[in-house]
Amino acid sequence: MKDELSVLYRDDHFLAVNKPAGMLVHRSDLDRHETRFALQLARDLAGCRVFPVHRLDRPTSGVLLFALSPEAARLAADAFESDEVRKIYLAIVRGITEEELFIDYPLREIPDRYETPCTTGETDAKQAVTTFRRLAAVELPFPVGNFPTARYSLLEVSPRTGRRHQIRRHLKHVFHPIIGDTTYGDGRHNRLFRRELGCGRLLLHAAGYSFPHPWSGETVTIAAPLDDAFAALIRRFGWRDPVCPAPRPEP
Repeated sequence: MKDELSVLYRDDHFLAVNKPAGMLVHRSDLDRHETRFALQLARDLAGCRVFPVHRLDRPTSGVLLFALSPEAARLAADAFESDEVRKIYLAIVRGITEEELFIDYPLREIPDRYETPCTTGETDAKQAVTTFRRLAAVELPFPVGNFPTARYSLLEVSPRTGRRHQIRRHLKHVFHPIIGDTTYGDGRHNRLFRRELGCGRLLLHAAGYSFPHPWSGETVTIAAPLDDAFAALIRRFGWRDPVCPAPRPEP
């Protein structure tokens, strides 16, 4: 795993970087011994204080957007909340999925470990919507459980809401968990990828974001290339490289 950030976009108000899989965004109880964080590295790149405007799980790679002022952070956060930000993720999941699927399945919020537990009324499930499109599939000659072969799909995933771990939880809900997910995934398939394919990372990548710039009004589109481990699997499976798909506007 590379532990550096690469700059994807920069202007007077925002900085977007390509976060490596395995890097925390900021200091967390998840790893008290970690000393390098995306927030710290992005601040060094920008030469000023930066403000994260959305979450990206530690094992997920891809586009991470920072604001360069509190005002920019507020406006960007409002855009995320109002569904003005279009997001495209790439994921490799267990099984052959449907060609397209619309998942509307409410999720309860997951608090950070250090947050005060919510009251009963605050833990009600909230609307969560995700769509996905299957880009490719593969069948591998490795037995898993009672099956003589193992089948996987490459998905283009678009979360329309921003619940914590939404994509990972939704794909588990439809019985196509993401490979490498140690929380919501299938341990047998995770072990197969580590043992036979030499890949132990969560195969989820934030590939493209687009949003209306609060000052210029123009649509900003940011794309993040896959890391070496993810890209190597794409080549090994004979799939067409889904190079940084740009989020499509809503019809």
